[in-house]
Amino acid sequence: MNLFPKQIPIFPLSGVIYFPKTNLPLNIFEQRYLDLVNDSFRKDKFMGMIQAKRTGQEIYNVGCLGKINDLQKSEDGRILINLTGITRFEIIEEQTNKKLYREFKVEYKKFSSDLDPTIDDVNIVSLMEKVKNFFKRNGLLLNWKELEKLEKTQRINTLAMISPVTNEEKQKLLESVSLKEKVKTLEDIIDFYFHEVNFKSRTIQ
Repeated sequence: MNLFPKQIPIFPLSGVIYFPKTNLPLNIFEQRYLDLVNDSFRKDKFMGMIQAKRTGQEIYNVGCLGKINDLQKSEDGRILINLTGITRFEIIEEQTNKKLYREFKVEYKKFSSDLDPTIDDVNIVSLMEKVKNFFKRNGLLLNWKELEKLEKTQRINTLAMISPVTNEEKQKLLESVSLKEKVKTLEDIIDFYFHEVNFKSRTIQ
């Protein structure tokens, strides 16, 4: 964990939940975030992604550290980047600066399992069956054969990132510390949606 900066620039976005071992393409055009990306790329390529709350300048307390692995500048001034998710972090406090973008002091120890190569012994057969049914009911197509090629943690994080659930539910998945907890949380969310659909489809005799 000492490999990662204790103070990082933060890119807050509403509705964007970003997980370790996933990739996130971003189209940057606001000046403050152009500054953020340029500064990060020159320094160490690290930047934090976190979900903004619906009102004001508030953000959630847990986000994901990403590393810029590709950067392309367009003729109209935009920057296209690709971020690779590294590990989640908790915000400690905001740091005062004279920059257009915000910086925060963060810590990573709560999510040390993100960097542990030992994969949790979690059975995801039941989850995968539910997810496939859930995606089908929502009219979403996914290349399941390609997904199956991913290692277990990456597969679960990818599903958590792209599942058709609310931003608050995705944030809950992001904050689930262990893979076992994340699998249980995702199953509970899907079960809730199935229950709602079944309840609404009932007819009164």
